Amino acid sequence: MLIYQPPLAPKNIPVVDLTPSFSSDMQRIDGVAAEIHRACREMGFFYVSHHGIDQSLIDDAFDYSARFFSLPAEAKRALNMKNSPTVAGYECGDQQLDSQIAGAEKAPPDLKESFAFGMELSAGHPLSQKRIRNYGHNQWPELPDFRETMLRYQGEVRKLGDHLLGLLARSLDLPIDWFAPHYQLGSQSVRLLKYPPQPQDAAFNQIGAGAHTDWGGVTILAQDDLGGLEVRNANSDWVQATPIPNTFVINLGDLMARWTNGIYNANMHRVKNNRSNHDRYSIVSFNSPRPEVVIEPMPGCVTEDFPRKFPTCTAQEHVNEMFRRSYGYSPGQTAAVA
Repeated sequence: MLIYQPPLAPKNIPVVDLTPSFSSDMQRIDGVAAEIHRACREMGFFYVSHHGIDQSLIDDAFDYSARFFSLPAEAKRALNMKNSPTVAGYECGDQQLDSQIAGAEKAPPDLKESFAFGMELSAGHPLSQKRIRNYGHNQWPELPDFRETMLRYQGEVRKLGDHLLGLLARSLDLPIDWFAPHYQLGSQSVRLLKYPPQPQDAAFNQIGAGAHTDWGGVTILAQDDLGGLEVRNANSDWVQATPIPNTFVINLGDLMARWTNGIYNANMHRVKNNRSNHDRYSIVSFNSPRPEVVIEPMPGCVTEDFPRKFPTCTAQEHVNEMFRRSYGYSPGQTAAVA
């Protein structure tokens, strides 16, 4: 495990204004892409402002998230993720994010509750029938308008994710639609998170979310105003990702690091809620390629001076392995999780 140490005072996590990127002027688009390139090389995390998602929808998503986590424990447990063949649903105390690091000592469970849902597909959809993570078999609580609000939010952050993929492609001097074929019916999940205040009797090195990298392509995070997200920068210093109103926090996952041959990295981050008597809420969207997409270095990412770093894998193979490290089993290991 990575032993918890307090973060340094906040340093600069860049804020990228997306306004010019929604124009038809490629020069303005490439200007934003250049900012993203610097952020991905230097910090690994950045905020985006003027992202095009209505703040009222974000507020509604947080409101319904709080309503869900306020439900009686038995109502939430009825939606346990292990009841779903695609592990969509509720979990509390099951994940050990710090343990996903290869060779790491087993870490204590994270101090959080979560509720996840993936693509909303009919039972007869071919991808739903394959029972792959994030494709169908969502479980929904009996909260009026909860499902509809969450699916609207999911749709909007998916559009933003696609927009960011275009900018990432341009940031690497590739056509703006380079990622599009890989993300047709791409894997997307949204995860609602609640972090209680850090308890005084927590186990050694036990925090809200242990140090980890994300697994997939692009992560889009909405956080409340409490703070608690801590990011390890390129110098291996832990810094605070202070909440900034009307922004999302963006970071890249392991698959993007593989795709770029390590030119862009999936940086470590963690969560510790130090605000006494206040729960911390966040909503995270993980946007990844289709499961069968083969992850090999993108054009221009392997040179004589920068040799290949990662073996070939499919998106599904990588994510299944990270799930196993984080939860202690693979999605196909139990009768409840096919």
